[in-house]
Amino acid sequence: MGAPRPSDSPKDPIQAPGTPEELWAAWPEPTAFPELGLSGLRRVLLVAAHPDDEALGLGGAIARLAAAGAHLRLAAVTDGEASHPGSTAPLAQDLARVRRAEARCALAALGAVDTDVVTLGIPDTAVARHEHRLARRLAELMAGFDVCFAPWSGDAHADHEAAGRASSAAGAATGVPVLHYPVWTWHWARPGDPRVPWRRAARIPLDPGAAARKRAALHCFASQLLPLGDAPADAAVLPPGEVAHFLRDYEVVLR
Repeated sequence: MGAPRPSDSPKDPIQAPGTPEELWAAWPEPTAFPELGLSGLRRVLLVAAHPDDEALGLGGAIARLAAAGAHLRLAAVTDGEASHPGSTAPLAQDLARVRRAEARCALAALGAVDTDVVTLGIPDTAVARHEHRLARRLAELMAGFDVCFAPWSGDAHADHEAAGRASSAAGAATGVPVLHYPVWTWHWARPGDPRVPWRRAARIPLDPGAAARKRAALHCFASQLLPLGDAPADAAVLPPGEVAHFLRDYEVVLR
């Protein structure tokens, strides 16, 4: 997911207080989003700016695709090593290794242990500086695939947005359709928010089995769910109010 970055601007949507999940749950519009069919998708590229993005935004879809026998490839853009800037906790010094292990744990929980994981090693918080190189590499990785799922380029986190733009460029170069999943959007947007292109939204329903696998997968990300220590810089990136956005019986992508 990537930690929210400090900002001098009071208008930074990630720094502002988030929208409670209760408001999203009361919004009826998602029931009218067209359903995105997953049947027939045999080769699927998943792009994650940080370890946990794919599980948060698409964990249920991943579980469904894996159960259907689809070949999954995960392009892990960064290792998420900068999720706790300023932390001096011992765990903060080893976050790249820890978060890679958490992502593997989550894939296993989703029933997707055979996913082909490609670690790209771009520095966390610096994806935009490597965007053109990333687009070329993603084009190589998605060639011959049926679809690519990538972070939304309007998600208001710089790494997510750069990964989304690079994925779109790679899709344009290869002819592979790219669908975008929001993550931080559920924090800063509100139901019906005009900043979000809801007309492009599609719904992925999750049966109880897929939803349960997703919940189990999210528990793998202890470094993000729990404080690393007692200092303010050690705070959890994904407190319960944030996690609640990802425990629904559906997921959303933007086409």
